[in-house]
Amino acid sequence: MLKILIAEDDMISRKLIWKVLEEFGECDLVVNGLEAIDAYMLAAKDKEPYDLICLDVMMPKVDGVKVLKTIRDLETQSSISDPTKIIMVTALSETEVVDDSFDKGADAYATKPLDIDKLVEVLKNLELIN
Repeated sequence: MLKILIAEDDMISRKLIWKVLEEFGECDLVVNGLEAIDAYMLAAKDKEPYDLICLDVMMPKVDGVKVLKTIRDLETQSSISDPTKIIMVTALSETEVVDDSFDKGADAYATKPLDIDKLVEVLKNLELIN
């Protein structure tokens, strides 16, 4: 059973991602970047880190790319050997944002509207599910 964080400010997208991922594990839902960082830090402090984080790129307070960088920096500082898998989710198809996300440590990328079969395929490619 995976421990999953879904950080998405759009309710419809959040519900769709949750519907897809709930069969693979326990999902925590947050609606902005600050909440995502707080949830990550709390899980790490409790020694129950997330297996997967789905991060929306455009969120209020702190955007998804900054959240990604913050999480990767925290993992480096804590010498975490098995970093959390992070999938960036966005309606943007701008290659700069995609490249920047991968440069900062994203494991995968999904565009909206979400293709459920593709999302499941990504989970398999990341070896999170069989």
